[in-house]
Amino acid sequence: MKNFVKELEWRGMINDIMPGTEEELMKGATVAYLGIDPTADSLHIGHLVGVMILKHFQNCGHKPIALLGGATGMIGDPSMKSAERNLLDEATLRHNQEAIKKQLSKFLDFDSDAPNAATLVNNYDWMKEFSFLNFARDIGKHITVNYMMAKDSVKKRLSGESREGMSFTEFTYQLLQGYDFLYLYEHYGCKLQMGGSDQWGNITTGTELIRRKLSGEAYALTCPLITKADGGKFGKTEKGNVWLSPEYTSPYTFYQFWMNVSDDDAKKYIKIFTMLTKEEVEAAIAEHEQAPHLRTLQKLLAKEVTCMVHSEEEYNKAVEASGILFGNATSEALKGLDEATFLSVFEGVPQFELPTEKLGSNILDLLAVDTQVFPSKGECRKMIQANGLSINKEKFTDANGVLTAEHLVNGKYILVQKGKKNYFILKFV
Repeated sequence: MKNFVKELEWRGMINDIMPGTEEELMKGATVAYLGIDPTADSLHIGHLVGVMILKHFQNCGHKPIALLGGATGMIGDPSMKSAERNLLDEATLRHNQEAIKKQLSKFLDFDSDAPNAATLVNNYDWMKEFSFLNFARDIGKHITVNYMMAKDSVKKRLSGESREGMSFTEFTYQLLQGYDFLYLYEHYGCKLQMGGSDQWGNITTGTELIRRKLSGEAYALTCPLITKADGGKFGKTEKGNVWLSPEYTSPYTFYQFWMNVSDDDAKKYIKIFTMLTKEEVEAAIAEHEQAPHLRTLQKLLAKEVTCMVHSEEEYNKAVEASGILFGNATSEALKGLDEATFLSVFEGVPQFELPTEKLGSNILDLLAVDTQVFPSKGECRKMIQANGLSINKEKFTDANGVLTAEHLVNGKYILVQKGKKNYFILKFV
């Protein structure tokens, strides 16, 4: 058995751990679970820490359970939040479950006949038949209100400035999560629950419920909530979450997120979000420190995470696309991009929509009359004469020239570059 706790420790991935956890895990293969919020049909990189913990757990010879909070997702977890979340219907939950399992399969082995193959469960499956009377009688009597009120997540909501206070539904959340642990303990032999540090109170309610109801021994382990060196929120950009689904965040944008992290964050994230060994990480950090301007650590981090979440092929496309924006790319390379990557590379670039009949028009008319790339034909002509206009990354030197269908990228776009940094897209429809 590899020592799971030691593996997480050097990676900086342990916040709290219940006494006896490490010793229990070293006795032999152990079953543990981690809860995942199924309120969307894709995970985002905020979920990635928990997913990596499950991956390390399986890699160390143990059996991971990924629990989708279908029932608890219908209620909302009060932990460190100021308001209740939206509640979901069953059809949406089932759709989200299938999409999330597909994503998790890139990290965890669900399908082999190995004794530690991962399992995916949804707590809605055992909670939907549970009557309120049975829950109050069989579970509620084992945990006192005093015990529940002492939890930080509850105290913060009750003492907060919010006038709404805390609903009974939310107050019972820790009992529901505690019952999940009890259920998995009884039916799957699950002895450990893992999660973010904000879940410590809910997790220990589960260990207490198992102790009081079954006289059983259960354990808890949490990881720190990931932060950025500048104090900003990890995993958020100006446009919102960085998703694992290419439909919501393109592989190029995903790759760029990791490329753009600070040196301090790269040193931390390379341990948390990759499977590189301690020796490989230390060597990479040492190499980076020799020449930080080369950003070798960011490049390695972006490669490892993009290949794991998407594929090596998508990683290679992202690298090539980055060269198009930041390097001396050719029009062939530009035309080799698929439409989604092309649009994500030039996201935010002003677009002008033109009818296809305009193809064949004089360049001055297209850029100064039909669109506002230039304020006048005279300025456009000057830029061309000064060798400052590029079409699809190639210099355009003929002020009497025309743009034709041969210039189109993906059958509809032409990239115009004015000077070094000003890009425009002509879209022909």
